[in-house]
Amino acid sequence: MKIAIGNDHAGTAYKFAVVEYLKSEGIEVTNYGTNEDSSVDYPDFVHPVAKDVAAANVDFGILICGSGNGVAMTANKYTTVRAGLCWTKEITALTRQHNNANIICIPARFTALPQAIEMVKVFLNTKFEGGRHQNRINKIPECI
Repeated sequence: MKIAIGNDHAGTAYKFAVVEYLKSEGIEVTNYGTNEDSSVDYPDFVHPVAKDVAAANVDFGILICGSGNGVAMTANKYTTVRAGLCWTKEITALTRQHNNANIICIPARFTALPQAIEMVKVFLNTKFEGGRHQNRINKIPECI
């Protein structure tokens, strides 16, 4: 499995922990995030992740910022990206099962680090249910 990860300054510590977990599971990781805590502009780190996901260069993406909103809004500008803002394991499971999310967005300032790792585990191990949910997903790019 291949994962692209990106983060801004609010998500640096979380990114390091998530990457460590992913590598311990034998998952290949491309790090597009900042490795510093100084203020940066999150879109600069989102676009490479979203482009990799949209081009199917990776299986999934992980984005981390303070609220998770900015990275989700930016990633969802790409037609084939479905970035879900998650703050619990249950929401994470639903974003995969019902929305076939291909990027998880984690709000570092509103989730504990162990919780974030658990959400990544759930995200990577939850399957899309298809069926009626696929019909809804097919309508997403048609919104004007």
